[in-house]
Amino acid sequence: MRNPTTRLFSVMVAAVLSGCATPSRAQGEGSSQATNDDDCAVIAAVAREHYQFGPGNVAPPLKLDEDTDWKPDCDWSQYGVSFPEIYGAAADRPQDEGRPRIQWVEFRRPRYDGQGALIEAGIVQGPRAGIGVVCRLRAGVAGWTVSECRNTWIS
Repeated sequence: MRNPTTRLFSVMVAAVLSGCATPSRAQGEGSSQATNDDDCAVIAAVAREHYQFGPGNVAPPLKLDEDTDWKPDCDWSQYGVSFPEIYGAAADRPQDEGRPRIQWVEFRRPRYDGQGALIEAGIVQGPRAGIGVVCRLRAGVAGWTVSECRNTWIS
């Protein structure tokens, strides 16, 4: 009969190795796309942590990537953020005063890899005032968290 310690060690090694062979939730089954919930959580993490949107700092309207048919269906309150308005191609439609909208925050579809997620975002605060970033996020016990953002464009 085997030593109980050897048997326990064998079971632990098998469990660790089987965990290594299973793709993470962010990676999916050989896909670079995650679930709608991951997309929403990644956007919300950037909104909260990078842009610091919240009760004291209301977000401008949300503009989603217009170059794709990607439209995540997010319950923003579940993630602790809110956007007063959400629009896509309507970003340039005239407001009541007849002027185009010149303020929004935009997110592109997150890309997932073995390190977590990358997402491109940008905020426009006026006709010639804006900044774009690409942010790296990591998934953990507390959900998605921003590990770094770097500027990609400034106007």
